Amino acid sequence: MRSAGGGQRERQGQRRRQEIVAAVQRLLGEWGSSDRLTMRAVAKEVGISAPSIYLHFNDKTELVWAALEDRYGELAAQMAAAAQAGDVTDPRARLRAQAHAYCRFAMSSPGHYRLMFEVHQPTADPSRIGGHPARRVSTSLRVGLRRCEKNGFGLSLPVDQATQTLWAGLHGMVSLHHSLYRDESSEGLVLQLADGLVDSLVVGDPGGSPFTESVSETEASRRIRELRGSPEPDGPQP
Repeated sequence: MRSAGGGQRERQGQRRRQEIVAAVQRLLGEWGSSDRLTMRAVAKEVGISAPSIYLHFNDKTELVWAALEDRYGELAAQMAAAAQAGDVTDPRARLRAQAHAYCRFAMSSPGHYRLMFEVHQPTADPSRIGGHPARRVSTSLRVGLRRCEKNGFGLSLPVDQATQTLWAGLHGMVSLHHSLYRDESSEGLVLQLADGLVDSLVVGDPGGSPFTESVSETEASRRIRELRGSPEPDGPQP
């Protein structure tokens, strides 16, 4: 049985961790990069000693990823909800809905999006990349593509490469929107381009695809799997 004192220490530790994460979010938003972020700078922002941070985080990479975890989770949740809201019998329509949700999140929350995908994050050893919280976004897209494949659609690229291509394409579209347009007038065009990107990767109709089967493997798809590390569960299909 856990003592009352132990429970209080645990709650205090959770509050301290939350304070540290909030401080990192503020500093990243202010500086626009993790380059100046140090344990000492975070400690000063929170009002504690730098060694105290190591009680909660092992290094700068873990600290930054923890600060962004909720943002990636929010985006993944919106993508999952969009996939459920439309025609659940059409897997390609569900994937388009996920792509639309991604773009709308980026356009409606540009500050959050920049922290997630445009702020320079700490360089991490390749063996750790599979643990980045952005995996929740890529997993959502990969599940959507696999669902299309299982329902008879052809994929013009192996699923891992198709996932990365779709993600990169969506990011490029919203980055152009942020850089060049900066208003809502281009939202319709961005969503149309997202549809075109999905349709270029998920080809034909079930049973009638011009491809006899989906492309199973390329050098790029092998490299992407290596970066992901050990096979991760795709989890429940959104």
